[in-house]
Amino acid sequence: MVNAPVRVRFCPSPTGNPHVGLVRTALFNWAFARHHGGTLVFRIEDTDAARDSEDSYNQLLESMRWLGFDWDEGPEVGGPHAPYRQSQRMDIYKDVADKLLAGGYAYHCYCTTEELDTRRDAARAAGKPSGYDGHCRELSAEQIAAYEAEGRTSIVRFRMPDEALTFTDLVRGELTFQPENVPDYGIVRANGAPLYTLVNPVDDALMEITHVLRGEDLLSSTPRQLALYKALIELGIAKDTPAFGHLPYVMGEGNKKLSKRDPQASLNLYRERGFLPEGLLNYLSLLGWSIAEDRDIFSIDEMVAAFDIADVNANPARFDLKKCEHINAEHIRKMDVKAFTEACGPWLKAPFAPWAPESFDAEQFAEIAPHAQTRVTVLSDITANVDFLFLDEPATDEASWNKAMKEGSEALLTTARAKLAEAEWNADALKNAILAAGEEHGLKLGKAQAPVRVAVTGRTIGLPLFESLEILGREKTLARVDAALAKLAA
Repeated sequence: MVNAPVRVRFCPSPTGNPHVGLVRTALFNWAFARHHGGTLVFRIEDTDAARDSEDSYNQLLESMRWLGFDWDEGPEVGGPHAPYRQSQRMDIYKDVADKLLAGGYAYHCYCTTEELDTRRDAARAAGKPSGYDGHCRELSAEQIAAYEAEGRTSIVRFRMPDEALTFTDLVRGELTFQPENVPDYGIVRANGAPLYTLVNPVDDALMEITHVLRGEDLLSSTPRQLALYKALIELGIAKDTPAFGHLPYVMGEGNKKLSKRDPQASLNLYRERGFLPEGLLNYLSLLGWSIAEDRDIFSIDEMVAAFDIADVNANPARFDLKKCEHINAEHIRKMDVKAFTEACGPWLKAPFAPWAPESFDAEQFAEIAPHAQTRVTVLSDITANVDFLFLDEPATDEASWNKAMKEGSEALLTTARAKLAEAEWNADALKNAILAAGEEHGLKLGKAQAPVRVAVTGRTIGLPLFESLEILGREKTLARVDAALAKLAA
């Protein structure tokens, strides 16, 4: 049972293209907020000036809009906890760091990288944990003065408690971390720049986030944040500690964690191929959650109504592109034909369409669209499925030609051509014409129509043939059969 009001956040860094693991995290946070009538805070973690870019920031916003996610606080929306970009909140982090230092919750660490490496190597050799050993935890005023006289710089470290930390993960249940595995950690760099380990929980505290739903890769940082929250509460900066839920890894090929560098991880890839947001989100929701054991296809509204973080599975989820495509195809089938026709628009013109713009006939496309809708997996498939209508001649490849044009195909096409020329120009009559031609040559319909399909459309597989011929028209159909016969004769 979740007590209202729910406040969750989605806080990506604007580095590179958005990836599907990030989208899955956004989806679960958004669905959780909407299910409970709560608030979704969209926050941008852009404190890494070397990696963050304005282009990536704009891509993030555009991706959120394309996916259909709305947010209650954040960029372009505003809210009571603005600004929502960390690069604009530096004064806040400095103030909190100063209060942590003044309260004894943090301290200056003067250890050099070389000293840290030497001590870590020694700890490993002795079979001990190799985290920070607390060397600067209790420095005297004289030691601090001596370090500073040497010209040493210092980072700020948070002082972890010397006791086990236990919390109940919303996905994984009760977890305990021993103090030797969670040493004191840095929260401010030597140049004064705050680290993720400080800014993320400080923002969550000030924005009164109640539930943190994030990837499993951040699980190890949770005990640090729990200790920091305790300090923030004691300092009057935070009101409460949020509940944490760590979402399962998304695995790629070879059961390795899907990384940003994996080609199938890029959200842009799915947009360019013509996945529907509904289809992609439906599939991504299945990476760690299910609406029912025997049901994979559902709307986003149905997901929101059913979503419970307690139902998320802690085991890694494998990304299956074939299943993702299948689910997207099912969502395409469910579209209103008019909506499908409009959605295909980008793939019916340059740079995707191989035909001249003036060759496109919107009325012909409207006729063929209901047949295409039952065949395509992604919207970009539409181009190859309908190009025979708008090209001057079909785009026939050698393999398709050789597969269809067997011995006897010339005779069959000659008979088929004669019967097509005499037929009424509707799908049923055209089917009967090809059927009759096949019977004359001892062929069933499937074998008889193969040479006709390649002659007219250029492909061995495609949309329903007889409806395609009807829409293409008598003149173009017969001309293409004639061209095929001439090619066979040559």
